Parts: sequence; structure tokens; C-alpha cells
Amino acid sequence: MSEESATPSAAPAPAATPTPAVAAAAPAAVAEAAPAAPPAPDPQEALLAEAATKSGLLWVDVPGDRAWPAWHVWVDGTAYVVSGPGEQVLPELPESVVLVLRSKDTGGRLLRAAARAERLRPEDPRWDPATTALKAARLNAPAGDVVGRWAAEATVTALVPQLPLLEGPGGYDDASGAAVPAATPATTRTWHPWHVKGRPRRRRGTR
Repeated sequence: MSEESATPSAAPAPAATPTPAVAAAAPAAVAEAAPAAPPAPDPQEALLAEAATKSGLLWVDVPGDRAWPAWHVWVDGTAYVVSGPGEQVLPELPESVVLVLRSKDTGGRLLRAAARAERLRPEDPRWDPATTALKAARLNAPAGDVVGRWAAEATVTALVPQLPLLEGPGGYDDASGAAVPAATPATTRTWHPWHVKGRPRRRRGTR
């Protein structure tokens, strides 16, 4: 067979070009498969958590009463306190209180936040994590079943902060924050009684 009569083989068919609809759907499918980025933490919430974690002491400002100091633990965005027989002294807290947290570095007031006070019962799902953290942080705990005694005699309270903050860095009240000292039966030392032949020479001029 001559070269002129040879039939050329068929050329390969070009690859199919995706339609615009298919091409547009591919990036969308990739975008849907990618996990969404977690939201940025609220700056006030982060500041509150840092202050409550670094310092184990806060003040519970009770409307119509005064600010009561209390040691606490911070678990999942909530401060927990225990009070009652053998524990720290706190009044019966109303539903709405104000938390005052200090700076660990200076000891001064760092922020104030409104909070909701909720008394916990053993059947509350927050009871176990709260009392476990409180027991671990409790200094000089008496022997025996501490958590059982709390369930029977003490009060475990959840203090749930509410944002926005009432006071914080860059937005402090102009008032001094001074308060009248709490009433107490304690007193200062008085003058020593009169001594026969006077007081010893080495202690003269002292009280």
C-alpha cells in the first residue's frame, strides 16, 4: 500500500472542559469542608478569667450591706465559694451581687462585674466539679468527708459573672472606693495599769 493511500489514525479527543457550573461548585465544596475558625475570645471575658484565676481572693459586694472578702475557685467561667460552719463567713447572698477582683501584681482593684449568685445542691451537675476544686484549694481542711459535711452543713454558691464589666482598665469610677470598716468586738490595747514603784526603767516611755 502506498504512503499516499494510508489512512491516518484518528487524533485523540480533547479532554472535556468542565462547565462553568461545575467549575464554580468545586471551590464551594472545598470551602464547606474546611472547619470554621473558632471565634476570638471576648477581651473582657479573657480579662475576667485571668484575674479570677491568678488571685484566689475576691470581694462579694452585697447591695445594702458591704463587700465581703472570700476565697474562691474558678471553674469554666464561674467563681465558686463555700461558707458556713467551719468555713469562711458570708451572709445569705441575694440573687444579684457585684464581684470585685484585685490585681495580683498591685493588690488594687482591677475590675468589678455584676454576678448572679446561685446556691448549689448535690444533685446539681455543677456540684461535683465545684466541690472537687474547692476541696483541692481548701487549706487546713479538717479530717473526714469534707464534701459530705458541706452538703449537710455548709453553703456552696456559684457566682456567675455577667458582662459587660462595670469597671475595668481604662474605665474606672472616680470614687475612691473607701468603705466604713465592718463592726467588730475587737479593740486596740489600752494603757497598762499603774505599777508600784513605777515601770521598769528599760520600758519607761512606752505603753
